[in-house]
Amino acid sequence: MSIRMKLGVALAILAFVGVTLAQTPAVKPERIRGEIVSLDGDTLKVHRRSGETVSIEVKPAVAVSAVRAIKLSEIKPGSFVGTAAMTGADGKLTATEVSVFPEAARGTGEGHYTWDFGPNSTMTNANVDAVVEGTSGRDLKLSYKGGSKTVTVPANVPVVTFAPATRSDLTPGKKVFVVATPAQPGAFVAQRVVVEKDGVVPPM
Repeated sequence: MSIRMKLGVALAILAFVGVTLAQTPAVKPERIRGEIVSLDGDTLKVHRRSGETVSIEVKPAVAVSAVRAIKLSEIKPGSFVGTAAMTGADGKLTATEVSVFPEAARGTGEGHYTWDFGPNSTMTNANVDAVVEGTSGRDLKLSYKGGSKTVTVPANVPVVTFAPATRSDLTPGKKVFVVATPAQPGAFVAQRVVVEKDGVVPPM
């Protein structure tokens, strides 16, 4: 990947995480996961996992990216990752996905906060201090400003990094993850789009 392309992906990630975390008293962005029905001009129709089909305005300036699969072994001490995880009854965190950030995006969205995969779901964006092989997978020792966590990553959990994509990748049948602001019932305005590419589905 060229330096320009790496920078473009990094900037896209910064925008993605920024709007993902952004919250205002008036309008709170939603995370929309589903399958593309159509793209007609700037209107993207997505059939959500929850069952309904929504319309999302994707303005020309909105960044579109993808993810590509990497090996779990590529996570090293010093990597900066974002990992969604579920909290067990024992308080331990088990990853449901891991996204490895390019170096240019280090520090993006840093911290540990709730996520929307379920009542016990969290997201941790942090530095990898150590990688420890465990009986149930690989344990990542993570640290961020103000705290630290240990997350177990089972072998079957998707591990990805960000990759370039364009609006031409927004084709029917592709899976997408969209951060969007509600405009009216059943309609949204996209702030960020991550689309399936080369068979790799956005796991976040």
